[in-house]
Amino acid sequence: MQDLRGKSASELGRAIGAGQVDPVDLAEDFLSAIASSPFAGRIFARTTPDRARAEARAASERARLGQRRSLLDGVPISWKDNIDSAGVAAEAGSALLAGRVPLSDGVVLRNATAQGLVCLGKTHMTELAFSGLGVNPVTATPPNVHDPDAAPGGSSSGAASSTAYGLAAAGVGSDTGGSVRLPAAWNDLVGFKPTHNALSLAGVVPLAARFDTVGPLARTTEDAAHLYAAMQGQSAPDLRGASLSGVRLLVLETVACEDVRDAPAQAFEGAVPKLEQAGAQISRRTIPAVAEALDMAGILYTSECYGTWGAAIEADPEKMYAPVRERFEAGKAHGAADYVAAWQRLDAFRRDFAVAVAGFDAVIFPSVPTTPPKTADLLADAELFASENILGLRNTRIGNMMGLCSITLPTGEPSCGIMFNALPGQDRRLLGIATAAEAALA
Repeated sequence: MQDLRGKSASELGRAIGAGQVDPVDLAEDFLSAIASSPFAGRIFARTTPDRARAEARAASERARLGQRRSLLDGVPISWKDNIDSAGVAAEAGSALLAGRVPLSDGVVLRNATAQGLVCLGKTHMTELAFSGLGVNPVTATPPNVHDPDAAPGGSSSGAASSTAYGLAAAGVGSDTGGSVRLPAAWNDLVGFKPTHNALSLAGVVPLAARFDTVGPLARTTEDAAHLYAAMQGQSAPDLRGASLSGVRLLVLETVACEDVRDAPAQAFEGAVPKLEQAGAQISRRTIPAVAEALDMAGILYTSECYGTWGAAIEADPEKMYAPVRERFEAGKAHGAADYVAAWQRLDAFRRDFAVAVAGFDAVIFPSVPTTPPKTADLLADAELFASENILGLRNTRIGNMMGLCSITLPTGEPSCGIMFNALPGQDRRLLGIATAAEAALA
């Protein structure tokens, strides 16, 4: 069934609905592929075969009775290890949380299960989700799809690898500063960050609650849309007839297009004319509020992250990989008044940004300014780790800082994505634009 594991989640769902595939056989095929993969231990923190088989049997019976709950009913996916799963460890990639076993599923997992999705297991991630490179010497570093020795992107590293390597039909991760979109871009996947709080964070291990989001990593925008809807417990948007005709796209030239390395820069500039040929109207503009907002990322992120995890880290600091621990510890330098003032300024910059882009349907720029470095090089050089991490997350972080919904699409060039961003609450509209863009880029 290798050919099935190369199909999108939506294609598998349609095959189930047509009676061409039995969810039980599909689950067994994915579980067998995981068991035989040389990378399984680097991708999955733990699998849940008993749960997967039980859910697949129920999906098979619903299919037989014509009572399927959603397009993805019976489709096996993976879940990042910071999303609670009843009776199964959820340790968020950290030795600080070793042995943590939640009593119930997180809301997004519970909703997806109610829609019939099959849980294959929990995937490795960066410690407590605080790095964009996906390197974790404490637990495991998943492989990049183009080079197992290169960084996979993070923090939803295993979610990306499980999908890219065909060990899950799709994956679910979390995104606080780019942790869904960066690994998606580096593994040639679609990664969707919804508007903050569009999906419940109940039962998700927090990093910075005012920025945290949950989102899918998938092969197609259709998959991302159906996963998003399943985690909401709602019906999926109708993406049929999606078109770029008359869609107004703004290339953001402030920060996002600066210091971009050759491959992602060329991939982006090669993608823009294809969007234009498909009917999009392209403009270019600088928006100073973006640069000013990014200057405050340090105080806003590290303050909240350290406020959330500082006591646990200080109680046992040696359990953490030093470069990640030091990112948390930077939050100690900021006072409460500075943090509050920074949020007030960010709210003002968000208003300025919304005014500046009000005439556009989406804002676009390269998803990630860099390509994946070698994992061994990052582990050998703490300064390289820090600099690559900061630059790698720079563009994705714009979406979090501005409070946007955001999606990255493959450009056709390895590990190079193009990102589409829209104002808060425009999630379903953005998924439609991305669907049309996906077709234009293909």
